Amino acid sequence: MTEEIIIAGFGGQGVLSMGKILAYSGMMKDLEVSWMPAYGPEMRGGTANVTVIVSQERINSPVLKMYDTAIILNQQSMDKFEKSVKPGGVLIYDNNGIVHPPTRTDIDIYLIEANKVAIQMKNTKVFNMVVLGAFLKVKPIVNLDDVDKGLKKSLPERHHHLVALNEEAIRAGMEAVKLEQKAA
Repeated sequence: MTEEIIIAGFGGQGVLSMGKILAYSGMMKDLEVSWMPAYGPEMRGGTANVTVIVSQERINSPVLKMYDTAIILNQQSMDKFEKSVKPGGVLIYDNNGIVHPPTRTDIDIYLIEANKVAIQMKNTKVFNMVVLGAFLKVKPIVNLDDVDKGLKKSLPERHHHLVALNEEAIRAGMEAVKLEQKAA
């Protein structure tokens, strides 16, 4: 099993931390992982993306042009990465701020209204965990116990009291994700 993922959006959406938690979760499962962030100098508001590879095999290179899964959180990232999903792959997106939704017919497309779910939870800071939950429902490459360990590993100890809230957001994302289009 090898899963090659790109997570892309604006800085401040938790793109890099989502990738980091996913990578740590893979490590907790004794899998090989790679986490390679890319972001502009603007930080919040600028574009950010992270490539995460989780594999049972040794990872040769973290540099990829095509991905098994793309998680897209803004229009700029949709324009840039929709074409980078391998045929038969998966694209998961939050429609908040997406003017032109994905149009490919050779991939599975899932919608997660993560912003809406986070607002319903009365905590917009869990947006990225809602998205992570959607991904783990579609591609259960790690289980919730591994994610719990990954959260504790990636969060500073002073924030460990937020682990339960993050787990709740992950479960909410798992429930809210919807298949929009199955690959032809």
